[in-house]
Amino acid sequence: MDHDALSPVFAALADPTRRDLIARLADGDATVGELAAPYDVSVQAISKHLRVLEDSGLVSRTSDAVRAPRHLEAEVLSLMTTWIERYQATAEARFRRLDALLESQTDQTPPTAAAPEKGTPS
Repeated sequence: MDHDALSPVFAALADPTRRDLIARLADGDATVGELAAPYDVSVQAISKHLRVLEDSGLVSRTSDAVRAPRHLEAEVLSLMTTWIERYQATAEARFRRLDALLESQTDQTPPTAAAPEKGTPS
């Protein structure tokens, strides 16, 4: 999966209901009816969310014609994690360099003159 293929995955996960569906599928396969049960929306609405997740590659439908359970495709999540970790490592390296620079600046800053104590002439 290339970076272009990640765009539909991130777009699919932009919706909180779809992120919740992913979290629930992480616990195991489930039918549309089982996935729709806790929501105050129609089964058709959940089916549309699942279709977006299927189109992105995050979810697949098993061939069991009677139940048609959905299955989380963990490999896609792994690809996303790899992509995110690469940029996270770059950002963390930049922060470490900034911390080192700020630390060196603090070490080189001359001490400030002490304020005169109360009651003593300045």
